[in-house]
Amino acid sequence: MMTSNKKNSVQFLGAAGTVTGSKYLLNLNGKKILVDCGLFQGLKPLRELNWMDFDMDPSEIDAILLTHGHLDHCGYLPRLVKQGFSGPIYCTFPTADLVEIILKDSAKIQEEDAEYANSKGFSKHAPALPLYDLKDVENTMLFLYPIEVSTLFNIDDQISFRFRRVAHIPGASFIEMKVNGKWIVFSGDIGRPDDPMLLPPETPEKADYLFVESTYGDREHSEEPTGDILLRIINDSLLRHGPLFVSSFTVDRAQDFMYEIWKLKQANKIPDIPVYLDSPMGVDVSKLFLKYPDWLGMDAGIFQEVFKNTRIVHSVEETRILARNKQPHIVIAGSGMMNGGRILEYLESQLGNPQATFILPGYQAEGTRGRTLAEGGKSIKLRGKFFFVKANIEHITTMSSHADQSEILDWLSHIDRAPRQVFIIHGEQSSSEGLKKKLEEVYQWKCMVPEMNEVVELEV
Repeated sequence: MMTSNKKNSVQFLGAAGTVTGSKYLLNLNGKKILVDCGLFQGLKPLRELNWMDFDMDPSEIDAILLTHGHLDHCGYLPRLVKQGFSGPIYCTFPTADLVEIILKDSAKIQEEDAEYANSKGFSKHAPALPLYDLKDVENTMLFLYPIEVSTLFNIDDQISFRFRRVAHIPGASFIEMKVNGKWIVFSGDIGRPDDPMLLPPETPEKADYLFVESTYGDREHSEEPTGDILLRIINDSLLRHGPLFVSSFTVDRAQDFMYEIWKLKQANKIPDIPVYLDSPMGVDVSKLFLKYPDWLGMDAGIFQEVFKNTRIVHSVEETRILARNKQPHIVIAGSGMMNGGRILEYLESQLGNPQATFILPGYQAEGTRGRTLAEGGKSIKLRGKFFFVKANIEHITTMSSHADQSEILDWLSHIDRAPRQVFIIHGEQSSSEGLKKKLEEVYQWKCMVPEMNEVVELEV
């Protein structure tokens, strides 16, 4: 990774030409500020980047600003701390809690995967090691510095910033930075205006430089109600007399599924079949919703009812017993792209069962098992073995926590004048180029899709 000697610049260290690994290094008035610090996921060449040390000394980074607590935005933090970073990590209060939950879960999964690889001997490394462990995560927590949302925080006399709500997940924000009187805006992951759980996104009004995500920058989400789609899938599953497994992102998506299924039961549209949440992290996140009710767009009492009517799986032993059960029931398990977590147990046991159904929620990154299944793959590799697909695969995109093209354009419509430059990030090439074309057509803004490691001067 090349570093820049320019006075004021940005370097794109991740989520440029791809969705994962968000990292943007700002050089501003001699200070180095990193916006997001995410893990690369999906394709092997991207995942291998997680093992590379920064070319610059991480101790030179003055501060990190986190937009939210998803792994592709915070998952590299323990590695960076291990390499010498010791500055403040600014975030919202819910994000601070989520980062601890998610990083501990990530470390635990990596430790377990390394142990399993060593016991089975299928790793090319001897021994296989985790990217980081729980001790590394505990060290990272010492540097978290949560601040109130919408509060302008001064880094120095000429640099300040604030977090503003952007839906997506609890605590998620976009960042407004004021540098030498100019505004730099990072969208983070833009949530949806009709999210069933969260308050709608706030919007930026000024941006001299704008960094905007483009996960769904070239397409629109289906307008079919999620409840109708889910009702069809559940009824089809019941007709097959088989189990239904939801491979869910455990922050917000798992809770959305719990809520949608609960509503169908309340309306007597489906029988009272057992619903299980098999994700320790999902349980912790569900409790977090109740801890921060001011981020909710729904009554906290309703969410308590939803949570009470969901059975919790507490141990791996329970998971293994449930994974072998071929009777009708619903299990919501992490992870959302099938790249780890408890869902792997269900895939091993039930992927070859024609009566079973697996639901994929939202975006599936390139190189993930979820993407393979979403594109009709006939087999996937799990823990060194190939498993053939006989189960029914359903892909629901209406529950995405990312704004689609029209919603992104609407979110940007409140900016009072054209930015000096728009950087289109956090999207596969086709999505980013699609959003670029649309922004140039609708707003006549100057847009670019940066490349990985590219350095661009900022005139602030």
